[in-house]
Amino acid sequence: MSKGHAGLWLALVMLLTTALSGCGDQGQATKIKIGEVTRSVFYAPQYVALTQGFFAEEGLDVELQTTAGGDKTMTALLSGAIDVALVGAETSIYVYQQGSEDPVINFAQLTQTDGTFLVSREEISDFDWEMLKGSTFLGQRKGGMPQMAGEFTLRKHGIDPHEDLNLIQNIDFANITAAFVSGTGQFVQLFEPQASIIEREGKGKVIASFGTESGQLPYTVFMTRQSYIDEHADSVQRFTNAIHKAQRWVQSHTPEEVAEVVAPYFKDTDMDILASSIQRYLEQGTYATTPALEEEAWNNLLDVMEGAGELNERVDAKKLVDNTFAEKAVEAAK
Repeated sequence: MSKGHAGLWLALVMLLTTALSGCGDQGQATKIKIGEVTRSVFYAPQYVALTQGFFAEEGLDVELQTTAGGDKTMTALLSGAIDVALVGAETSIYVYQQGSEDPVINFAQLTQTDGTFLVSREEISDFDWEMLKGSTFLGQRKGGMPQMAGEFTLRKHGIDPHEDLNLIQNIDFANITAAFVSGTGQFVQLFEPQASIIEREGKGKVIASFGTESGQLPYTVFMTRQSYIDEHADSVQRFTNAIHKAQRWVQSHTPEEVAEVVAPYFKDTDMDILASSIQRYLEQGTYATTPALEEEAWNNLLDVMEGAGELNERVDAKKLVDNTFAEKAVEAAK
């Protein structure tokens, strides 16, 4: 082979190698890091999207981490340590109130009611909210959605949580169940599966649902920075598509089937407890059926925050909610 032909051959090989390398890069999944505010069966559709491969179908490689607490989750999002946060919509309002130049935008709703239940130490056959007056109530962290929605419900029933109750709010979220079991409080506000576990152990009884009482709220939402949306709109769309696939899957399967699919994320929880927790949430319409965040629910959130004294000014949904991705995901699923 002449030197000229050898040089031409080498150039063709290098060109082909480069082309194939480029094709490989295009085939690689887009990495997205999610920070969830806590690990909870309340977020079942998210785990369904992961285990059923809905993110992978959309060409996404999703890494999930638990960034315990709303403050830590938002710090991780604003610093760029995560790309997407799963947390209460109120956190986006807190950032907005601080005058951020890069606002946090809610783009896909996951849960649409409060996920907590009122648990009594003793079984009460004919419960009335008036019975709480004068009691020791083990609540949630001040300024967080569980506590604000809880206080909203209490006020709706004529109870001033700070005057009519001995309200305890200084216990970390992860330790609330243990504190109640050890004897703190006559009533407690708990998520599932903790509420079901306490019932099975005979240490308390679910007597009411804060989710049913407080109405529809953008309780837990996927959100990200406006700058991330501007730079990665296609990834946000594909992410939302996957979430909507998971939402539809959850609605079309039994609690037992959903429990089996999400079980890898709850290895220390019995299957029957997982299934009963999911059934409770399905029965009260907790899991959003579409990623779209309704304006009425947003306004209800503002009422809840206002009642808790955590709102400086009412923020129009259009400033912090972008439903375009949700609307396209729903349309694509038809």
